[in-house]
Amino acid sequence: MLNNNPYQQYRQNSIKSASKGELTLMLYEGAARFIKQGIKHIGENNIQAAHHSIVRAQEIINHLSETLDPGYELSGGLASLYDYIKRRLMEANIKKDVDILSEALDFVKQLRDTWKEVLNLSRS
Repeated sequence: MLNNNPYQQYRQNSIKSASKGELTLMLYEGAARFIKQGIKHIGENNIQAAHHSIVRAQEIINHLSETLDPGYELSGGLASLYDYIKRRLMEANIKKDVDILSEALDFVKQLRDTWKEVLNLSRS
């Protein structure tokens, strides 16, 4: 099937040509985006859309957790943090609680910003 949407083609090419580090950054950005959408949807009382956005964020965090390399000492700490974020996202989804989502968003933003800094340092 041919995709005629130039934006979609650009996004697909960006993903295909990204390094592992850049893909990880994209995942953090995606998780943050979906959590923000969940917060917005809860504010609009759109429960179904909120659920969908929060589940998408959970899937991203789950993927990040599953792809950790246990050979690195840091992986154990990240696994625990990912597990905590996943539990908080589940709780926020059940309760439709914006405060819990904001907490999860703060963690994801910190991870994203740290990862972005690591990528910048590795490039120089």
